[in-house]
Amino acid sequence: MTEPGDPRGTRWGARRFSLRGRVTLLAAACVAGAVALVSIGAYMVVRSNLYQQLDDSLLARAQAAADSPQVQTQLRQVPGAFLASADLQIGQLTAAPDVQHAVMTYPLSSSPPPFGQNELAVANGDSPESLRTDFRTDSRVVALATGHGEAIVLAQSMGPTKRTLNELALVLFLIGGAGILVAAAAGTAVARTGLRPVDRLTSAAERVAKTGDLRPIPVSGDDELARLTQTFNTMLGTVADSQERQRQLVADAGHELRTPLTSLRTNLELLLAASKPGAPPLPDEDRVDIIADISGQLDELTQLIGDLVELARQDEPRERFERVELLDVVERALDRARRRAGEINFDVSLQPWVLTGDNSSLERAVLNLLDNAVKFSPPDATVWVRLYPLGDGTAVVEVADAGPGIADEDLPKVFDRFYRSSEARTLPGSGLGLAIVKHAAERHGGAVYASRAPEGGALMTIRLPGAPG
Repeated sequence: MTEPGDPRGTRWGARRFSLRGRVTLLAAACVAGAVALVSIGAYMVVRSNLYQQLDDSLLARAQAAADSPQVQTQLRQVPGAFLASADLQIGQLTAAPDVQHAVMTYPLSSSPPPFGQNELAVANGDSPESLRTDFRTDSRVVALATGHGEAIVLAQSMGPTKRTLNELALVLFLIGGAGILVAAAAGTAVARTGLRPVDRLTSAAERVAKTGDLRPIPVSGDDELARLTQTFNTMLGTVADSQERQRQLVADAGHELRTPLTSLRTNLELLLAASKPGAPPLPDEDRVDIIADISGQLDELTQLIGDLVELARQDEPRERFERVELLDVVERALDRARRRAGEINFDVSLQPWVLTGDNSSLERAVLNLLDNAVKFSPPDATVWVRLYPLGDGTAVVEVADAGPGIADEDLPKVFDRFYRSSEARTLPGSGLGLAIVKHAAERHGGAVYASRAPEGGALMTIRLPGAPG
């Protein structure tokens, strides 16, 4: 006996009422119901027909007995039917004021048929005929008036009819039971075959939970369970891609963090060694350089960690999306970029555009393009910023700088995580800024492009779906 909440009881209940068991039980119950209805209907129809045939035969023979000629016996004249009625009870009832005084004449070779008030009423002329069941002798009794205060009475046992009905009921019961067993077996086979994809899904889910193995499940057929398996495989693929991206991000982040952390450790060890008693002091110029290097490395780590957090935050669900005025997003990013752009000028041309998305994610993407353009532009240069629709349900944000541009071999890689061209490696940055731009654009159903600007610098483009504002 299990207590409430005992997992053994839960598992036992689950096994007793599994889906396969319920399918089998349902199939057997449906067949049992159908067989019961058909059997009851067939039994009632046959029963009614048999009893009707018995009554019709008994009435016909009673009429024939009433119409048969009289024959002389040793005592009196009797209907000729007395001589040909070995299979039933027959008699001639003579009327009397009551049943006790009525006289029944019948063949000596058989017993007298039962009679009562109904038959006496026919003999007295009160009723032309009667038909009833005598429960004491389990027989059907019919009486027909033959005139002159007499009635012919016939009785036939219902035993043969009941035996036939009992045999029919037994046959129907055996056939119905066999049908139920066949239905249960067929239901079990159908459930086992039909639920095999569900078993595979269950095994796959258990395998994923235990081992983390995200291999797809083989798909067979094109029914609902096959589509469920395909959907499950799609989910497994999505989880696998997510895990692979996470592993790649962690690996890349570890690689990128190793250099600044190593440099920090080296510089700190130098400072600690110089501060020990008896150690030669560091020159002031070297100490200032080491402290400046530590400060720069800390800034680089701070930016790298911030970019990693931003990439992780952009994986939030799309349910947080809202109406976004892209023009306002670009203007806010421009305000922030101008405050740290120094002597860089901005040539801006913006047209209204509306989409559904994440304000902060899009603003960070545009700001990264602007910061990237400022970083590669020489002093007093101009950065061109454009926002305009293309007429196909999308609009583009273009940011062009006056820097050295991007080498042809670097164009396909500039949006990869931690990728930095040979020209950019001497500049501060984490290598994640353009990757954040690409992630934000794709998250909003758009795309990013890198090319050369007409002025010779880099041209970065974000293309986003939406509608004119």
